[in-house]
Amino acid sequence: MARSVTRNRKIINTGAAWAVGLLIFFPILWTILTSFKTEAQAIADPPIFLGFDWTLENYSAVMERSNYGRFLWNSIIIAGGSTLLGILIAVPAAWSMAFVPSKRTKDILLWMLSTKMLPAVGVLYPIYLLCIQFGVLDSKIALVFILMLINLPIIVWMLYTYFKEIPGEILEAARMDGATLHEEVLYVLTPMAIPGIASTVLLNVILAWNEAFWTLNLTAAKAAPLTAFIASYSSPEGLFYAKLSAASTMAIAPILILGWFSQKQLVSGLTFGAVK
Repeated sequence: MARSVTRNRKIINTGAAWAVGLLIFFPILWTILTSFKTEAQAIADPPIFLGFDWTLENYSAVMERSNYGRFLWNSIIIAGGSTLLGILIAVPAAWSMAFVPSKRTKDILLWMLSTKMLPAVGVLYPIYLLCIQFGVLDSKIALVFILMLINLPIIVWMLYTYFKEIPGEILEAARMDGATLHEEVLYVLTPMAIPGIASTVLLNVILAWNEAFWTLNLTAAKAAPLTAFIASYSSPEGLFYAKLSAASTMAIAPILILGWFSQKQLVSGLTFGAVK
């Protein structure tokens, strides 16, 4: 039997959840609010939360100084390309590990995960030399492949976990009906794993969008994404907090919109599936 929950307990749990959520979101909220302040108000002591003169001059200064559209397009290409390429590679890999495992499958999964423990700076020099050798330094194609390889273990692990929840008998029934391997993966497995694939895609897009180490070290001008756009507002003359906050807000706005939209679509899809 389900354990009954009192009304007071529900109120306490809801309040605690909202408090934790607001605490996590507060740095983003503070950045957004600071972007509408003047530089003097941004560094005021004590800090000003809401009682300040709202202004859009920081956004105007950022747009005049930088080509925001170019940085945004580079981020879309790099994050989207690395995610798409990673999914195309990870789906067959996760399928084979989930439904046709070998005695070394767990060892391979642990080895893939262990590569995330390697400090990025440890492989910066050889990758930098390879980019020079192949003439792809400061190019989007290099960052697409590098970020795909960096995030591939996480993609495979997540898809493997979701695929393991799908009964293998369903795939066996598809084979008995004459489905080829390609049709089995594309028309049987993939539709059943849509929520897991959507979650994996969203996480990988966020990881690639926020990646700063590789984008700052392997780009200069042509392929610089929004992380380099934000870093350009840190100068030897000092930090201009209001303009830096405006640049940060413009950089995180697309991913916040994508996250909100994806969450709404995912919840709607799960609800529709449950009702159906």
